[in-house]
Amino acid sequence: MSFKATVKSCSSGDTIILRGAPGPQGQPPKERTVHLADISAPRLGTSQREDELWAYESREFLRALVVNKQVTVTSTHSLPPSDGSIRDIGTVQVNGVDLITEVIRNGWAKLKEIKREPTEEDLQRRALETEAKNGGKGIWNPEGPPNRTVYHTMPNDSQSFITEWKGKPIPAVVEQVRDGSTLRVRLLLSDELHQYITLAMAGIRSPKAAGREGEAAEPFGEEAKFFVESRLLQRHVTVTLLSLPAPSAAPFSASGTSTPQAASVIIGTVMHPAGNIAEHLVAGGYARVIDWHAGMLSASGGMERLRAAERAAKEKKLNLYASFSTPSNTASGSKAPSGSRAQFEAQVVRVWSGDQISVFEKETGQERRIQLSSVRGPKASDPKQTYWANEAREFLRKKLIGKTVKVHIDFIRPKEGEFEERECATVRFGGSQANVAEQLIEKGLATAVRHKRDDENRSPDYDKLMAAEQSAAAEGRGMHSGKEQSVPRVGNASESHTKASQFLSSFKRAGRVPAVVDFVAAGSRYKLLLPKENQTLTFVLSGIRAPRAARNPGEKSEPYGNESLDFASRRYMQRDVEVEFEAVDKSGGFIGALYLNKTENAAVALVQEGLGTVHDYSAEGLSWAKQLYDAEAEAKKARKNLWKDYDEEAEAAAEITTTETEVAAKPNYQDVIISDVRTSPVFGFSVQFLNNDGIKSLEKLMHDFTLHYRGSTSPPDFVPKAGQLVSARFSGDNGWYRAKVRRASPAKKEAELTFIDYGNQETVAFAHIRPLDSKFQSLPAQAQDARLSFVKLVDPSSEYHEDSAGRFRELVEGKNMIANIDSKEGNLLHLRLIDPADPTVKDDPLACINTQLVGEGLAVVDRKGCKYISVYPAIAKRLSEEFEKAKSDRAGIYEFGDVSPDDV
Repeated sequence: MSFKATVKSCSSGDTIILRGAPGPQGQPPKERTVHLADISAPRLGTSQREDELWAYESREFLRALVVNKQVTVTSTHSLPPSDGSIRDIGTVQVNGVDLITEVIRNGWAKLKEIKREPTEEDLQRRALETEAKNGGKGIWNPEGPPNRTVYHTMPNDSQSFITEWKGKPIPAVVEQVRDGSTLRVRLLLSDELHQYITLAMAGIRSPKAAGREGEAAEPFGEEAKFFVESRLLQRHVTVTLLSLPAPSAAPFSASGTSTPQAASVIIGTVMHPAGNIAEHLVAGGYARVIDWHAGMLSASGGMERLRAAERAAKEKKLNLYASFSTPSNTASGSKAPSGSRAQFEAQVVRVWSGDQISVFEKETGQERRIQLSSVRGPKASDPKQTYWANEAREFLRKKLIGKTVKVHIDFIRPKEGEFEERECATVRFGGSQANVAEQLIEKGLATAVRHKRDDENRSPDYDKLMAAEQSAAAEGRGMHSGKEQSVPRVGNASESHTKASQFLSSFKRAGRVPAVVDFVAAGSRYKLLLPKENQTLTFVLSGIRAPRAARNPGEKSEPYGNESLDFASRRYMQRDVEVEFEAVDKSGGFIGALYLNKTENAAVALVQEGLGTVHDYSAEGLSWAKQLYDAEAEAKKARKNLWKDYDEEAEAAAEITTTETEVAAKPNYQDVIISDVRTSPVFGFSVQFLNNDGIKSLEKLMHDFTLHYRGSTSPPDFVPKAGQLVSARFSGDNGWYRAKVRRASPAKKEAELTFIDYGNQETVAFAHIRPLDSKFQSLPAQAQDARLSFVKLVDPSSEYHEDSAGRFRELVEGKNMIANIDSKEGNLLHLRLIDPADPTVKDDPLACINTQLVGEGLAVVDRKGCKYISVYPAIAKRLSEEFEKAKSDRAGIYEFGDVSPDDV
């Protein structure tokens, strides 16, 4: 029986495997094995036995003659089928040439002993064999076979093997096609060394073909296998090894054993003279592109070519993509908005985490919170990842904060569960327009998201992100290092007034201290991190007052409070700044100046924008007070924000009227006691008036008050609010007193209070605060805030400030004083204090604490804060005399030289 067929492969130098005609509907053809009659060639080895001598060369000779060629087979005998394959013994001709004759002539097989009477053809073949022997051809070569080692199993130490051969082009022969993307190849490492491996084609995956145990093939699995077999099986190809399969894609998974392991597969590329078979497979619709190999192929452009081939197959709806349709964008995210909103320039104003930032769009002035496309940052909530989450956030902060970037919205991730809708974007920065996500992943500070197979919503640079991750993993950078990093502990210098005071002197000596703005609570209030000192602290801008923004849903913002907060947030949030320290407030907050880029004073910038006002009393002693007043004048002139209704002419007229009508107040002497003295944020004190019924009423109230609140408990869930009257325990004597809430912090469960009957200010825990019963609210507050008339103590920055404040306490505390109200500034009284026990006051009507402090060089005339001084000429003259006396005596601040009051 004779028939024609195409040779699929050769299993040895005397056996070929035929491929018949394709089945119905393009099904793969059946196979048939043909053993060449009357000859025997060496057998190739297996995992159980070695190659016989000359087996590879014998097979190669036959392979080169017949593989993928049509032959004519004459079957002389049929053998029982094996594994469903028909087996024959017979003769084979290719292009009219008898294969048996050619194999014998070239010495690559032996003639078997025949028991029948030899025919003329048998005699001719025997003569050819003798000729081959005499000529030393093939297996008859007298020098013997090459000294070759052949490994039929995967390398025992696969990691060492891939390290040695990675990236090197290796000649090979494809020995088996397991499925469209998995091959068994014989690597021809050298003439003396051959290695069999199972190779997975990088970047693709084909459907599984049918297994030997009856395992069914996946759709198009057999077709994909046939596609590759017909092109590569037993062809010489060039293999480039790229990687071993990663044990885990997650950088924080438990590490495996360090013992070298034999991998079951090695990932690489297969190049045929006609090109990369993987690209042809994908273009034919026989394989899909897999993302997790992108890192191996992106640098060479291989991934880009595979994706182009996949797009072409999808457009043509070939095979695996026959039912392909453009995915619905609502499945995993909607399309990015078109037009200018999809791509825009913006300034980065906040870094939320290692994969989320907020940007301020320049064209629209809109703030947008975006997610970096296809990036997953470390989770701060996971103790193993907290350190790297902080590192990723800091990396983005240093790279982006305050910088102009180009944003391209790739897609919008819809709301899902507790996660809000989020714009996902590619962010590029710098002259080279680098993708910050790629740099982040390359540093090992984030990973690329593993998208679903048909999820088209991803970064346009996704392959580069995968390549960056592979590079980071290979080098053990960042999260891939396998090292557990502990989060450094950061102290809170503003934990209490006492603790803050301990830091103040060293901070002041340091001059300008580098810091990072960690949070903006209000236009003039910040939370700073001092990296060198490893401390966080609350920082308040000196010399100004910014309108308050609502902190809780139930609160109402002051006019322009939100605008002030927004301005400060966009300008200073997470920026590197420098700060100068001046003082500490009662709650442990530090007061001073904050500078951006070494020259921009945050207080001046806020005032200049009309989002803050100069606080005359605290600004007076600042070296940059003139800048504040000039900035405020500029804002008024431009009618910015707080000054939008400012009338310059009306104010000027009011000042003229005030000057013309200003007269000295009638003497109004009152008996007082100084109930509290404060030195920060600015100097001031509180007084109680003794010559009225208030003190008697207070004494009676405090008796009932103490009985009422002794042993009382706070109502459940009681949270004091700003401006509320309460009862609170004072730490000085653990007694209960009436107080007013200045501000409350539900997070810290504490409130800043002013004790209204004595003037003391203190931060008190919620546990020591009670609602004030209505029966104790009728009596007016008995303490009034006051300052000295005409003068001010030396500036807090002066080394004499503590002496000045201490001397004032020495002169007034614990004494009954006489006070004359010289002027009022709202609720603030300007007082001339007189000690009735001082014998000089009987003969000198101008003698007072105010002039005494000037004479001792511990206070100076305050002409800006006390403009009414001109209507008190006698006092003005006395103050001038005391000033000259202090200079002459080298008292106080004049100890080492002549200092004018304006310099203090």
